[in-house]
Amino acid sequence: MLRLIIKKEIQSALRDTRIQFAGTFLILLMLVSVLVGRQGQKQIQKERAEAQATMYDKWVNQGAKHPHSAAHYGQFAFKPKPVLSFLDLGLDNYTGVSVFLEAHKQNEVLYSAAQEGNGMTRFGELTAALVLQVLLPLLIIFLTFNIFSREREEGTLKLIHGQGISMRKLLMGKVWGTYALVLLIFIPVICLAYFLLDQASAGFDPHVGVKFMGLLASYSLYLLIFVLLSVIISAFSKSSSFSLLSLLGLWIAACIILPKATTNLADKVYPTPSQYEFRKTIAEKVENGIDGHNPSDARLADLKKQVLDEYNVSKTEDLPVNWRGIAMQAGEEYTDQVYDHEFSKVENIFKKQNRVSEWAGFINPYLAIRNLSMAFSGTDFHHHVAFVKAAENYRRAFVKKMNKDMEVNDKPGTEDYRVDKEMWESIESFSYEAPDIGKIISVQWRSVTALVFWLVALFTLASIYAPKISRL
Repeated sequence: MLRLIIKKEIQSALRDTRIQFAGTFLILLMLVSVLVGRQGQKQIQKERAEAQATMYDKWVNQGAKHPHSAAHYGQFAFKPKPVLSFLDLGLDNYTGVSVFLEAHKQNEVLYSAAQEGNGMTRFGELTAALVLQVLLPLLIIFLTFNIFSREREEGTLKLIHGQGISMRKLLMGKVWGTYALVLLIFIPVICLAYFLLDQASAGFDPHVGVKFMGLLASYSLYLLIFVLLSVIISAFSKSSSFSLLSLLGLWIAACIILPKATTNLADKVYPTPSQYEFRKTIAEKVENGIDGHNPSDARLADLKKQVLDEYNVSKTEDLPVNWRGIAMQAGEEYTDQVYDHEFSKVENIFKKQNRVSEWAGFINPYLAIRNLSMAFSGTDFHHHVAFVKAAENYRRAFVKKMNKDMEVNDKPGTEDYRVDKEMWESIESFSYEAPDIGKIISVQWRSVTALVFWLVALFTLASIYAPKISRL
């Protein structure tokens, strides 16, 4: 009997020319967004890889010079374009493309699409995520708003119940019938997206296949939640108009109002410092010490005394090593401590803001799928932080090597010390590997739990209250 109900719902929907048109339009919209997005992603990835290779070639061929001059000459780190970003751009347009790596300073990731774009950038771009998160639920509403109320208005609901069909089975039949139709729209874009993942994708991200499956599972749960919610509301609405207004109000609140309200709430509860305040704090702590009681002059004097005592000499000119190399690296390490101290505070603020959105997923499933979609696509805040940390670790490693070479080889009495291409080639080009699936789930466990919570809650609600549908 359940199979017959599912078949009947599918046939009824497919006969509706409005549903045919809307479904076809959404399929075409998603296919275009995937094809155009994938082409753009591959082009950007190629450009960034070429830029990384070009800048490394300049580093290798910079000519003979003093190692500390080379540390200031610096390198660039380009963020690889996430393979699955063609499905969900997330924060990728706002988090920058490249960062300049040099001695003494941690620079920001610059040249984001939002910086280079016009005012329309903030309205976003057409992606599969936009269609699946916002537009497809709207189609689900028009599929289901009168799925029960129409039969109640026509007087056929009691006839169906009188034939021995339980309301629980009828409700589940309508749920699975509608979900099957949604999958008919959803599956083509997923098949195309998977087909577009070639060998080069695995080269840029070896975990891309597993992340794609995580993305597929997340959207499958989200769409089923929306189908369940819509059918339940229709089942307990006394008229089609009331059902439609209720569902549209729910869609507006979930997809438009609550996301912005949640972001504003997070900003109010956990405000971030301005860029000016952040840079000023770092400069003051580098000069005066993290606790205000360890100024740079005193640190340098203590280090100098320690090195002179170690080598049992009275002045730096008598050292068998280069004092400037030691001092440079000590200053570098202290500056790194200051940056780590301040960056960790700002990072924790952003994490707390994101946590508000993650917990809000238990109230609004749209927020849960938005978080998971960005995470599996590699375009969320946590992926950006992972890139920044990888670039910073690379910067520290090559600057330390330059300072160590100066300390050991640029000894007192050495004139015009320089190193050449052999040194530059000993430092490999910057490379970055995105977090794996385990790391993503460990960060996004609240959003995963929120989707499961919604699914269990709605199935439980449907099972308990389905017998009451025929009494309305």
